[in-house]
Amino acid sequence: MTHLSQERAPVLEALNRYKSMRVVPFDVPGHKRGKGNRELTEFLGEKCLTVDVNSMKPLDNLCHPVSVIKEAEELAADAFGAKHAFFMVNGTTSAVQSMVMSACKRGEKIIMPRNVHRSAINALILSGAIPVYVNPGVNKELGISLGMSVADVEQAILENPDAKAVLVNNPTYYGICSNLKAITDLAHKHNMLVLVDEAHGTHFYFGEGLPPSAMSVGADMAAVSMHKSGGSLTQSSLLLVNGLSEGYVRQIINLTQTTSGSYLLISSLDISRRNLALRGRDIFDKVSKMADYARDEINQIGGYYAYSRELINGDSIFDFDRTKLSVLTLDVGLAGIEVYDILRDDYDIQIEFGDIGNILAYLSIGDRILDLERLVSALSEIKRRYAKDRTGMLSQEYIRPQVVLGPQEAFYAECESTPLEQSLGRICGEFVMCYPPGIPILAPGEKVTAEVLEYIQYAKEKGCFMTGTQDSQVNRIQTVKE
Repeated sequence: MTHLSQERAPVLEALNRYKSMRVVPFDVPGHKRGKGNRELTEFLGEKCLTVDVNSMKPLDNLCHPVSVIKEAEELAADAFGAKHAFFMVNGTTSAVQSMVMSACKRGEKIIMPRNVHRSAINALILSGAIPVYVNPGVNKELGISLGMSVADVEQAILENPDAKAVLVNNPTYYGICSNLKAITDLAHKHNMLVLVDEAHGTHFYFGEGLPPSAMSVGADMAAVSMHKSGGSLTQSSLLLVNGLSEGYVRQIINLTQTTSGSYLLISSLDISRRNLALRGRDIFDKVSKMADYARDEINQIGGYYAYSRELINGDSIFDFDRTKLSVLTLDVGLAGIEVYDILRDDYDIQIEFGDIGNILAYLSIGDRILDLERLVSALSEIKRRYAKDRTGMLSQEYIRPQVVLGPQEAFYAECESTPLEQSLGRICGEFVMCYPPGIPILAPGEKVTAEVLEYIQYAKEKGCFMTGTQDSQVNRIQTVKE
């Protein structure tokens, strides 16, 4: 690819040209550049509403780009080191689903870790692909699931030589990275595609001293959440592709992505790509240093453990994303979700998530040292006010599933609503998960075990936000009729 000028932002330039033309709109959206909905214009601002426009010749079309969006996608591909980049406006969920559906048809196998985001298992329900789960290792002290061991992936490949692809989530929400290069080389040796859920790894493409990115190790596809650490608007994302047919992948994307792509989201991808391409190295160097500083300060409080690269073991923790501020809270006698709630309710601090044993403060492009100091002092005060004995604290985040049916078969099977306490031994027909992080405790087709029921009950008592079930209270679950 010839080197493109990363100074350009084709979509932004086209929108600015369009605004200067004073076009009379007899098309959608119906608010007509904000004139028809004054309250919305006052809330979001005229600048925002005047570029909430429909696809048209000067602005290209996301479903089949031929001009400015095509140019913007080419610039993104160049910046991320991919052959093709697709702008996604249905979130990284849509990008993950497009990866799986591009690689696998109905009945074909895909090797994946079980601690994937629900979007990957949703893709199996939509496509009918069959998962071969590789159970991640678990760090017993932290209670978190780790990356994929190369030996475990190799075993899955040898036992399932007909599998079409291997999916890796890298990094995990907590910052744990697998040996992506070794897994990619291994899969390619067996003629399998490598798909990477890189939702939390946008910065790997631009930061110095961070784990390697999917494209840099030769992976075939990667789903990248630009809106998470890259600074674009929520729901905007990229699908990066090496080697697969651009036209075919576009067809797959268009099965589920909207035909009314938002120019607010599209332009935010264009502007953010330019910012990262020109300034990303300095930005993420600063973020890494802020995270290191915060970790040191939190570890000096005592009781908390903000972990980092010292966890690296060369395999299931091959690397660690040091921009992630993941903190174990169990030694102060509090579940992560309890610390999360106290921070929000008493200190007006909104962190990314709290689970059974950990909290995650998401650091990225817009954070400041001053805000981190406030977080550190709040954690210190929470320890002083609320710390208790950790006896009886549940620490395990990952429960090995017992898969009985494929996700699509179970989801569409005839099911019945069953009280949780009567569901032991039954096959689940829906998802049960804490959100975030959105990793299922139960997925369609899995057996309800005593361990799973204990975990669900404990998570509910501690205040985790449970989701995925038809019953909003999660007192009943759908089980496959026997």
